[in-house]
Amino acid sequence: MATVKIPEQKVILCGEYGVGKSSIFRRFTNNTFVTATDRQSTLGLDHYDKIYKGTSDRDIRLQLWDTGGMERVASVTSSYYKFAEAAILVFALDNAASFHVLSQHLLDIVTYAENAKIFLCGNKLDLVNKVPQVSDADIDAFCEQCHNLISKTYKTSCKTGEGLEEMFADIATQLVQSNRSKLELQSMEA
Repeated sequence: MATVKIPEQKVILCGEYGVGKSSIFRRFTNNTFVTATDRQSTLGLDHYDKIYKGTSDRDIRLQLWDTGGMERVASVTSSYYKFAEAAILVFALDNAASFHVLSQHLLDIVTYAENAKIFLCGNKLDLVNKVPQVSDADIDAFCEQCHNLISKTYKTSCKTGEGLEEMFADIATQLVQSNRSKLELQSMEA
């Protein structure tokens, strides 16, 4: 009996230093959170695979990649973005500056991973008290300026875990739907 190969989709994390990309990665890999005092900068590239159940009971393996802030190193750039099926553009809801530089990261994604679906993630939801530094109106305006490049937006908290599992499950579902024929071919190549 032939085994069915589970198709793999590369998902990359993009955004400024300190927005929580590595915290998202840690939640994805082992559902943990490291406080700011215990945190160290990620060194080098890291990735981890996790299987999600897509629509019609079709499994998909998300392979999440984290650069540790090395996106700007020329030798890392092309290999990091290459073959990415999705990119999660991360900013901190409590840091307007991290939001205002998203257009540069978006440009990198469309340049180096032109076929990737792009998802916007406002992280650090737990730090937003009554008035976040980045409002829903700001997010909507950014998405409108991007002319439909953003597939969907999410709000998450790595500290509490809020919204993260839902975000990854939704991304997996969207990748299954948008890449259905390619995924069927991959699963037949077992």
